[in-house]
Amino acid sequence: MDFPAETWKLFTSAGTEVRFGTGESLLRQGDPPTHVSVLLSGRVKVLTGSADGTVLLLAVRGPGELLGSMGVVGGHGRSATVVALEPCVTRVLGAERFRELIRAHGLEEMLLRRTMLRMLEGETWRAELAALPAEPRVARALERLATPGADGLPEVDLDQTEIGQAVGLSRGMVAAALARFRKRGLVRTERRRVVIRDLPGLRDLAGSGQRDV
Repeated sequence: MDFPAETWKLFTSAGTEVRFGTGESLLRQGDPPTHVSVLLSGRVKVLTGSADGTVLLLAVRGPGELLGSMGVVGGHGRSATVVALEPCVTRVLGAERFRELIRAHGLEEMLLRRTMLRMLEGETWRAELAALPAEPRVARALERLATPGADGLPEVDLDQTEIGQAVGLSRGMVAAALARFRKRGLVRTERRRVVIRDLPGLRDLAGSGQRDV
């Protein structure tokens, strides 16, 4: 989230610093909303599970995110699990302290708008998964989850199973789609890393809805 500098300073100056290692859970789906985590550094993945055991990867978030605010504001259990993709540094604010800050500085409306935007993004993503063939699904996921790489090219630092969780496909189907993308020169694949070599071409495919690459 892109908060105004003065608002972000309120969050980052409050609470207690907590560090998480790669693979550790910052939040767990279904847990009570006891606190909010302010992500200062590192990246996390946001996962939601259904009753049948299906896991959907909703997003990858980086520094500048408030994690867990939806549950604290709404007073309901955590709607998703958040796992560190790399070492992360956070500031953890207790639920009541967070609500006090929001009330004292008149931030309720801004936070509500941002919460609704996140919910809309999630619903839009689920609708796309139900409507698109496999290759456009994978293309949209790569575009959506990509972050700038060290060489200037956008990249997705997830393995094929995790990408499959983002699009509701098996690892094998994701591998087949990536092989076709490589053949077209759209991507380069490495261990736990997909580098996007041709972003306009990938976007064309993502928006096409066609079944064959």
